Amino acid sequence: MKQLLLVFLGGGLGSSLRYIVGNYLNSTSNGIPYGTFLANILGSFLIGIILGWAARSEALSQNTVLFLATGFCGGFTTFSTFAYENHVFLKSGDFFSFAFYTIGSFIVGFAAVFLGMWLVKAF
Repeated sequence: MKQLLLVFLGGGLGSSLRYIVGNYLNSTSNGIPYGTFLANILGSFLIGIILGWAARSEALSQNTVLFLATGFCGGFTTFSTFAYENHVFLKSGDFFSFAFYTIGSFIVGFAAVFLGMWLVKAF
């Protein structure tokens, strides 16, 4: 039950921060959802650091990993909003933004995870 509460609390914090970032950076004027993109990339980078650090040493307990990686990063990042935003691009016929946002999110997201893990190993 304690682990479920940790995930719940971390997820609430991550979701709240994503909401703030999205409200600040997502704009209907330019069409590209920079807030969602930033949240997903930062979350990917953080999960790389957290899981890299957890794998490297015993410094992070299982509960801390659940709170930070599963809870916070899981709440901060969002696949459902990403999928919806891509649906909007496709529905409006904006294939360039769809391709740019989708491909960019996957490439930069994967790179962010790997960079986070590499930084933990390097230092």
